[in-house]
Amino acid sequence: MPGPRRWTNFINYLREHAISRWMFYSLLIGIVAGLGAAAFFFSLEWLKYFVLDFLAGYPMESPAGERLIHGMPHGIPNTWILFLAPAVGGLISGLVVYSWAPEAEGHGTDAMIDAFHNKQGEIRTRVPYIKSAASVITLATGGSAGREGPIAQIGAGFGSWLGRVFNLDSRERRILMLAGCAGGLGAIFRAPLGGAITSIEVLYTEDFESEAIIPCVMSSVVAYSIFTFIFGHQPIFETPDLIFNDPRELLPYMVLGLVCVPAGWLYSKSLYGLRDHFFRRIPIKPHFVPAIGGLLVGCIGLMTPKVLSGGYGIIQLALLGKLTVSLMAVMVLTKIFATSFTIGSGGSGGVFGPSLFIGAMLGGVVGKLGHQYFPQVVSNPTAFALVGMAAFFAGVAKAPIGALLMVSEMTRGYGLVVPLMFVSAIPVLLSGRWGIYEKQVKNKFASPAHLTDLTINVLQNMQVRDVYNPHKPVTMLPMDMRLKEMKQLMMRTRESFFPVVDEEIRLVGILSFPDLRAILFEETLSDLIVVGDLVEKPVAIGLNETLYEALIKFISSGYGQIPILKDDRPGRLTGVLSLEELMEAYHQEMVRLEQG
Repeated sequence: MPGPRRWTNFINYLREHAISRWMFYSLLIGIVAGLGAAAFFFSLEWLKYFVLDFLAGYPMESPAGERLIHGMPHGIPNTWILFLAPAVGGLISGLVVYSWAPEAEGHGTDAMIDAFHNKQGEIRTRVPYIKSAASVITLATGGSAGREGPIAQIGAGFGSWLGRVFNLDSRERRILMLAGCAGGLGAIFRAPLGGAITSIEVLYTEDFESEAIIPCVMSSVVAYSIFTFIFGHQPIFETPDLIFNDPRELLPYMVLGLVCVPAGWLYSKSLYGLRDHFFRRIPIKPHFVPAIGGLLVGCIGLMTPKVLSGGYGIIQLALLGKLTVSLMAVMVLTKIFATSFTIGSGGSGGVFGPSLFIGAMLGGVVGKLGHQYFPQVVSNPTAFALVGMAAFFAGVAKAPIGALLMVSEMTRGYGLVVPLMFVSAIPVLLSGRWGIYEKQVKNKFASPAHLTDLTINVLQNMQVRDVYNPHKPVTMLPMDMRLKEMKQLMMRTRESFFPVVDEEIRLVGILSFPDLRAILFEETLSDLIVVGDLVEKPVAIGLNETLYEALIKFISSGYGQIPILKDDRPGRLTGVLSLEELMEAYHQEMVRLEQG
């Protein structure tokens, strides 16, 4: 059949041409991620309008770049619906998730990170659909969460599926998964560069996945282009022209960075503390626990309804300076606990959006207080709300570069790059071991995804001289030793590998016990054969060679020991290296790296 034949030829072509292969994969993933983000955003906005605006009568403010629904009448305020909506949403979300895809609970970014490190880039095909539906329901009914988790899983899930379709190995499948995540983030936040960098940075606390940068950038750009073609190119947030031009402002900016540290600690600890010590100990099926979390969110919503759902419209008000200090301070705490109740109970959604919300409120408080007491220094307090968004997320997510770029693209606040860089570094340095992504690992050395690469890398960075023991005794055989004498020697030693040398201790060859079995017990030959007649072609290593080069020689020769030659005297034997010594050196180096 011509159809299958063309498909096979196409796959073979992609396998043989790396550039074409990655361009095709990245473009395809970007298209799907962009369309998926558009469908998610459209569904969320209309369902949120129906539940919160029309039924509950509490319209949720929208940022300038996301006003999808214009001129629609709002319903009559109904406090009971506002109170119960998050619980109903949590119930439906819990039933959907725990019935068909339990791994879609909580925030999806951690699931993506876990799939990269521990599951060879495998995400079940159904997970993105379940995660999307559950997240739309959670957010539209007032659950406090973000959009990046489900969007990351939509793109990452398609990348993983594409890897399975084309029968790619785990390394390539992981890269496609990251490209899908980048496409989703770049589209939904209208931040193509920030989405690409965040997707490769969020995997680690002190590293990033540089190998995936090109596919991530290509996928993110394509997804962003499709999304903005549908919904417009306006950035999410409208901001005044903000420029940093007074170095004295660095001091209050430093205060903002310091304030983000304890707030970030409270955020991460409450998120997982309530999950582990409260919600998971409730003696009911997990299907119904998100409803309890939603009920608690509803209680908070009765006091401060502005913290419900994503809260991007409230961030917009903070960026325009339309919120009071007291209200922003209250919303920092209520948003932390509303998000902890939603995500900790198993509700579906992300934690990036709430991080931006909390950071904006913290920045707004510091900026307005700074302007109140030091107006000659803090001339534009709204700039602090923008910087706070990036600083807070950088600290809790350990992703300073991605946070800086995302916020800059979402607000077009490029005039604040200097304070963004300065303030984002402070929480990252002081945040210690806590954060909102518990599946992150320190670096590539700690990731199972790079175990093979790590073995080669570690061995390439160590030389034979690093493990060479000059005091280790070596049994060398002179090349004129007779077989009879060698048999007597072998009765007194447990070694089975012998370097053979001439009178000047130059390596002539190698003699191994297994190769002698055929003639070892031939008594008639004992006085006739000398060692030099039995040696094989020598295999040797130098002191300056790497342990990786030594490992290759161990594998190719099959020997358990390999002679070491002096560098200053060619051919002169100075010792032997055993395979056990090489592996022990590798193990000790791994332990040292893991301990920092």
